[in-house]
Amino acid sequence: MSCGDPHDTECGEVLDHLYEFLDNEMAEGDCAKLRVHFDECSPCLEKYGLEQAIKALIKRSCGCDDTPADLRGKVLARIDSIRAGQRSGEALVVTVETTVETTAGAAVEEQPRSAPYAAAEAGSAAE
Repeated sequence: MSCGDPHDTECGEVLDHLYEFLDNEMAEGDCAKLRVHFDECSPCLEKYGLEQAIKALIKRSCGCDDTPADLRGKVLARIDSIRAGQRSGEALVVTVETTVETTAGAAVEEQPRSAPYAAAEAGSAAE
């Protein structure tokens, strides 16, 4: 997206980093560049406002639910496992486990599914 007007920071670059800005994950100098851009560019400011409103709505609607401790533990363990594999150069395989709620209210665990992401990444890196 581009408004067509010249800016020190291009609209595409601003929108590429919009979520980092919204989540306060940018250095202050980069934040300042985006603030200047928003002051100059109404289409980007509108997009920023929309994304900010969506994040606030999600936070209000879902912010009170606690993450189950076992799910949090599994996610953190998986992140550690993936990081360890990337450091040693191992192929990355992600297993997704899901639980399906039946109409009777009983939870049924589905079989894990694996996806060899490393092979796909290696194929795209070779291109």
